[in-house]
Amino acid sequence: MTGQPPSPVNAERAGVTAALAAYIFWGLAPIYFKLLQQVAPLEIIAHRILWSIPFLVGFLLLREGGRGFVRRMRLPWRTILVLLVSGLLVVTNWLIFVWAVVNGQVLATSLGYFIGPLVNFLLGFLFLKERLTRIQTIGVLLAATGTVYLGWFLGTPPWISLGLAFSFGLYGLVRKVLGVGPVVGLLWEALLLALPALGFMLWSWQGGLLAFGGQGGNIDLLLVLAGPVTVLPLIWFNVAARNLRLSTVGFFQYIAPSMTFLLSVFLYDEPFTRGHAVAFICIWFALAMVSAETLMRTRRLAVR
Repeated sequence: MTGQPPSPVNAERAGVTAALAAYIFWGLAPIYFKLLQQVAPLEIIAHRILWSIPFLVGFLLLREGGRGFVRRMRLPWRTILVLLVSGLLVVTNWLIFVWAVVNGQVLATSLGYFIGPLVNFLLGFLFLKERLTRIQTIGVLLAATGTVYLGWFLGTPPWISLGLAFSFGLYGLVRKVLGVGPVVGLLWEALLLALPALGFMLWSWQGGLLAFGGQGGNIDLLLVLAGPVTVLPLIWFNVAARNLRLSTVGFFQYIAPSMTFLLSVFLYDEPFTRGHAVAFICIWFALAMVSAETLMRTRRLAVR
């Protein structure tokens, strides 16, 4: 019979498939951006902003219909101003990531996204008054120890990793407090940043620096694909979040940085030093402790 909600088993299967698709896609993202090494990172970000707009609009129109789309996009001005802040945070995250990939720093991005969940615990404690469990506290301190050691070993703090972890953590914090749907929020962020993106591209074109339209059809196609590369994994993530428990989705988030770690070391031959080994071991151990505690707590709640 049509119109019936999917069974729990089918919903969970759809959620798992969507989560795998989203995180595997994110894990393979460095391969896409490596193909754009000759394009300035700021231009890549401008294309991500601009080409994501038609894909997001199309998705919302298909899901909500015309009237539903207009209703969902109506937000108070205060909310829109806060979305401008969150948009700047996510663009900062994108820019750090793209710059790192095209400059041979994929390993640093992996470390940053492994640190991310532990940064979320810290930000929740500092800004949302969320209490850290003993295991979570140990995990944050252990990750901090590994990161500090890596900075000491390299002679400079791992700014790329820290920038990725904290920019995305702050982005998630702002969006959590705001309570706007992820797709609607991302569309508003893209719309708010579209004018600066267009202005940058016009300035680049006038200076003869614009890659789009000047480096061949393959590059143009890759830049247009920045839209679906940005939007598709987000849509899959939303499907996963809707059909799975949040704790279950949390375990999938380690797929992407694990894949970028393997890409950096075995495909791109980036140096993996003793400092990296200590930092990754500390962070992996911290994540294992926190994940095990979360799983046990979820099972205890399910039994009650």
